[in-house]
Amino acid sequence: MNEDRDPPEGVPTGMRQGLTSYGDTGFSLFLRKAFIKGAGLSEAALERPVIGIASTGSAYNPCHGNAPQLIEALKRGVMLAGGLPMEFPTISLHESFAAPTSMVLRNLMAMDTEEMIRAQPMDAVVLVGGCDKTVPAQLMGAASAGKPAIQLITGSMLTGSHRGERVGACTDCRRWWARFRAQEVEADEIAVVNEQLVPSVGTCSVMGTASTMACIAEALGMTVPGGASPPAVTAERMRVAERTGAQAVQMARAGLGPDRILTAKAFENAMRVLLAIGGSTNAVVHLAAIAGRAGFELDLKALDRMGTETPVLLDLKPSGAHYMEDFHAAGGMATLLRELKPLLHLDALTVTGRTLGEEIEAAGPGFAQDVVRPLARPIYPQGGIAVLQGNLAPGGAIVKQSAASAALMEHEGRAVVFEDAADLALRIDDPALDVHAEDILVLKRIGPKGAPGMPEAGAFPIPLKLARAGVKDMVRISDGRMSGTAFGTIVLHVTPEAAVGGPLAHVRSGDRIRLSVQRRELALLVTDEELAARAKANPVREPTAERGYRKLFLQTVLQADRGVDFDFLVPPGPKGRIPGGG
Repeated sequence: MNEDRDPPEGVPTGMRQGLTSYGDTGFSLFLRKAFIKGAGLSEAALERPVIGIASTGSAYNPCHGNAPQLIEALKRGVMLAGGLPMEFPTISLHESFAAPTSMVLRNLMAMDTEEMIRAQPMDAVVLVGGCDKTVPAQLMGAASAGKPAIQLITGSMLTGSHRGERVGACTDCRRWWARFRAQEVEADEIAVVNEQLVPSVGTCSVMGTASTMACIAEALGMTVPGGASPPAVTAERMRVAERTGAQAVQMARAGLGPDRILTAKAFENAMRVLLAIGGSTNAVVHLAAIAGRAGFELDLKALDRMGTETPVLLDLKPSGAHYMEDFHAAGGMATLLRELKPLLHLDALTVTGRTLGEEIEAAGPGFAQDVVRPLARPIYPQGGIAVLQGNLAPGGAIVKQSAASAALMEHEGRAVVFEDAADLALRIDDPALDVHAEDILVLKRIGPKGAPGMPEAGAFPIPLKLARAGVKDMVRISDGRMSGTAFGTIVLHVTPEAAVGGPLAHVRSGDRIRLSVQRRELALLVTDEELAARAKANPVREPTAERGYRKLFLQTVLQADRGVDFDFLVPPGPKGRIPGGG
């Protein structure tokens, strides 16, 4: 690091900080040391910088299946640098193993992470995570806790093979399941494919939410250089863990906290990267939440303007053809950042104490590869995500234009409405459903409060009778999210959501809707007077719960444009909007 300073005089460090209150601080420290020595630690060990390791390993989380090996390497790095590693558990979230959706629990994990960092003595913390909601939750908690923090990504899985075709979760999961629904694939073959889609532990092998957040964490300066792309089961991922542990010790000694790294410039860099990688739409919500914890508001209109000058450079599924293994072999984030240099704030600080520009230079020159395109020859001329507005989405909506069908980007059609997820499940496969390929499918009440938790149901299936007739894509609109691994002309995050009385609540089957990605428009072709009359005739009652975490969630959760965080966790008085000054 460029700087190495001691903490301010009089500020407790190591085991002396955050003492349990017994009315006698001397006794509190005496008692703490007595118990920790019961674990076999010596007085000499207790005098070292204490590095907390937030462990998210779980039998329910195969994305974090390499956590024990990572933590072993982390501890080695901490001790080689003269620190004392202290592993502790937090909530672990896996997208496929949390009902009704892991997004309901993201804020709880963020609270858990923040409070454990605050409550336990540590001079810095390493956040070990990878699956979709884990990295956002950890960065949110760390931003609020304020202690020096560094992210260690668990890494992506390897790819598999089916009859000579390379496959990987989870874009290929969706593609093969769509083929099965359309009766293009038999049950015995889909069962064989199922065993090849996830051939190792680790996060999805495409540019889904997990890979997106890994790249964003590095772009924010919150990982060691090269920390985003090594696959989970590689020796290089273990070496990244060792370097992360050593870096955490240096951060503890320098007092390099997240307030100096998570700046407006860092968030703008992350937004550039999100657009250039064709990243998950979920990252818009997560970035808004992380930025909110750092005191910033994310400006969706400015993000859209940024997208007009930030093309998609990364040729990765679902926007392109490759997988995370290929991105890593092509040089990973260093290769991407080298191409994006003219658009980045190179003076943004990273966890190494050096700037992003210095780290790009330290990575050395580029080399021939075909995964990251040059700015002059992108795979898509604009950023992967476009922001829409109109009377159907006064607070905005988004579409992943790089993964949509070009023929549907300018489209007007008749609405076919599903009132909620249960209604969708009941009627989507009904042969009698009144639906045609040129119609627009609308799903209500899967937003932050509606489901609750804004599940990844936005990429809902093509009606069965159309799928079997060969229809591959339709315009679909909802107030929910979709997996970053999904593809199609899918409008998401409609704000305000239907469950709080947004205009989406009053759309009826047969209404005309116009989507114009070119004009950034999402319009319900119904008069304001008619909409007002519908709202008066059918007032919306917001969902409630009687007890527990769900009650807290429904009473305090913010809308998608505010990151779906809890209102009481966001600091008052934002420092500013991003993109913007600072």
